Amino acid sequence: MTLPELSSEWKTGLSLAWSAYIAVLSIWIVMQKRAPVSTMSWILSLALLPFAGFVIYYFLGPQRLKKQRLKRLRSRAGERSDADLALLREAAEAAPESLRQMAALGTAACGLPVSSATAVELLSGGARTFDSIFEAVRGARDHVHLEYYIFEPDRIGTALRDLLVQKAMQGVTVRLLVDALGSQRLGRKFLAPLEAAGAHVALFHDTRIGRRLRPVTNYRSHRKIVVCDGRIGFTGGVNITDEEDMRTRTDAYHDVHLRIEGSAVRWLQTTFLEDWAYTTGEYPNDTTPALPHLLPRLLPVMEAGEIPVQIVTSGPDSGLEAIHRMHVTAINTSTQRAWLTTPYFVPGEPALMALTSAALRGVDVRLLVPRRSDSLVVSAAARSYFNELIAAGVKVWEYKARMLHSKTLVVDDNCAMVGTANFDNRSFRLNFEVMAVVYGPALAGPLAAQFETDLRSASAVPAGRQQSFPMRLADATARLFSPLL
Repeated sequence: MTLPELSSEWKTGLSLAWSAYIAVLSIWIVMQKRAPVSTMSWILSLALLPFAGFVIYYFLGPQRLKKQRLKRLRSRAGERSDADLALLREAAEAAPESLRQMAALGTAACGLPVSSATAVELLSGGARTFDSIFEAVRGARDHVHLEYYIFEPDRIGTALRDLLVQKAMQGVTVRLLVDALGSQRLGRKFLAPLEAAGAHVALFHDTRIGRRLRPVTNYRSHRKIVVCDGRIGFTGGVNITDEEDMRTRTDAYHDVHLRIEGSAVRWLQTTFLEDWAYTTGEYPNDTTPALPHLLPRLLPVMEAGEIPVQIVTSGPDSGLEAIHRMHVTAINTSTQRAWLTTPYFVPGEPALMALTSAALRGVDVRLLVPRRSDSLVVSAAARSYFNELIAAGVKVWEYKARMLHSKTLVVDDNCAMVGTANFDNRSFRLNFEVMAVVYGPALAGPLAAQFETDLRSASAVPAGRQQSFPMRLADATARLFSPLL
């Protein structure tokens, strides 16, 4: 056999192997039944990586996760006083039909109904947020539950850890759930004082190889939740890190958070406890001896509030994309304004259509994004949408003072959203996220005022803006990866 003949046989063999690889990979991806654009993006991207694409998709590709709902907890959380029910019924009768339908959508998509709050406070900036959280933790008498994507062992992280140690030593039950990837800098030495004091610590989706048959590295808990005694709750965009605190860093992220009091906290509590059970394997049920004793402490009965609040959750354990649907529905039903703030803007077709359609029918649609986020690819992808948004009448602003990290939406004067989800495919489909929807003017007014304050540190993106060809090419190329970002 001559060398040319051998080379030809090798070429044929490699071609057959390559064809088989593409076929197997394509069938695997197609059977996930994801959006066609996302499916094609994965196939085309991984086809360029000989066999390594199989490994990448195994670790990072989409998959369905099963996360058990704690029916007993949800049932107890759903029990409200007659006054609470009367309040919500009265609010529903006064609310526009569009809001009633949106609330019904949220309930059907994630199983969490509208509840009420006695107080809702918008917290602007990490410093104010941390002060409020520390105050609530200091006042806790029964338990403190915390769930974070990023918890850094820096100044603020150490201060919070030490406070949690103090509370645990006082007999307060402390449970800390952190995302294993986002909080990967938390080492045993840092956590040791917590565990020694009797606090419980767990890592969401441990990233160590061998922990699962198929890794879940690409599926993170992006939630930020604090619950104190089942009565005071926090959620929003602020992580536990000095990067969010201007007292430590002058270039700290600009962010907002939400403090909630009242029965709506039950649903933040339920979300945390389900994440805790999923992570630790501790699934309480009716036969758990301590459950009847614990439920009144975890989900205390509280007086009705005057503010309708709905906690909405989403994640890869459900294909309904509740937070995505709520954003799109809110924008589609807007009649006066839809003001969106997000650090990462990589919309899918439904979200992009909602924004442009609202602007075309005369709604005041505004988009506020950072001039430069902490991801160059995401920033480039976001810029690629600006021209078509502006052409439809959307006013686009770039926040230039610092990194903008807020995730909010104000619709008209009767709906406001603050949560953990970015306006992108990763948050809507891959991450575990949580959001508070406040119906009525209680939050819409303050959040709109915050939006207008933020615009003072931003510049409007002009129509017909000039970009160099390399910049336009970079933005357009980044957009190709939008379904994967």
